[in-house]
Amino acid sequence: MSSLEHRQSRRWLRRGPWENGCTVLICLGIVMLMQPFWLDVYTWSFCVILGGTVGFVVCSHFRD
Repeated sequence: MSSLEHRQSRRWLRRGPWENGCTVLICLGIVMLMQPFWLDVYTWSFCVILGGTVGFVVCSHFRD
């Protein structure tokens, strides 16, 4: 495997896009928590926030 192939195969492990995605997930969970209409969405909001937070902590250890 050449150096270029090795770098391209690990491109999906970059920190930036994953941190942005986890931030969007946390914001989505907060919006789900604040909406007054659907109880099921409110019920899942904590799990979405928790998943985004855990994902952010994990992906913050990825390389730049």
